[in-house]
Amino acid sequence: MPAVKDTLAKFRQVRKVYYKPDGSILVEALKGVDLSIGRGQYTAIMGASGSGKSTMMNILGCLDRPTTGDYLLNDANVSTMEDEELSHFRGRTIGFVFQSFNLISQLTIEENVEAPLLYQGVHKHQRRQRAIEKLELVGLGDRLEHRPNELSGGQQQRVAIARALIGEPLVLMADEPTGNLDSTTGESILQIIDDMHDQGMTIIMVSHDDRIAERCQRVIHLTDGLIDSDILND
Repeated sequence: MPAVKDTLAKFRQVRKVYYKPDGSILVEALKGVDLSIGRGQYTAIMGASGSGKSTMMNILGCLDRPTTGDYLLNDANVSTMEDEELSHFRGRTIGFVFQSFNLISQLTIEENVEAPLLYQGVHKHQRRQRAIEKLELVGLGDRLEHRPNELSGGQQQRVAIARALIGEPLVLMADEPTGNLDSTTGESILQIIDDMHDQGMTIIMVSHDDRIAERCQRVIHLTDGLIDSDILND
């Protein structure tokens, strides 16, 4: 495992087991993984279907918990947090971008981007101001009143990125962010993510695409719930 000077995320012997209704083991998705990800690092997590990469991303993103082991994010032990505390911590710390965009069709794109701040109790005027700022950042400042179905797939993913950034997270986590896009549109989305990294954002991306891995600083390959390679790119 490459040495990490300033650790943002750390797994210590993280194991994740899914059980059958009778209590027997259905699958052991992660088998005692040790991992450190540095602050400001651009990391790809790769592997075949069933390798454990989605489980790893869900735990890194505080959407799931380890069965055993510890997960520390920004020096906080996520493994021991109660659900409500974990939810608030996740909202303040992590921005998510998914393959399927996950936008609310009844809302304008400005309202979609504002939504995370609504749950954090941010005042309406400030929510709007920050949403406009992030939409301008991704090139959609002139589409504030449009709804998702009035936008292309690439534009919807730009909205999703703006929403992920609205809370000023420490880390942006992207799960196959170009999976539903053509190659040209996907490249424009990856360029926005590259720009976020250039500004100091920590990026963790799940992908099966070797072309995406080539632009990352670090590539972690999983096989059968274990890290089988962990490479720093030049």
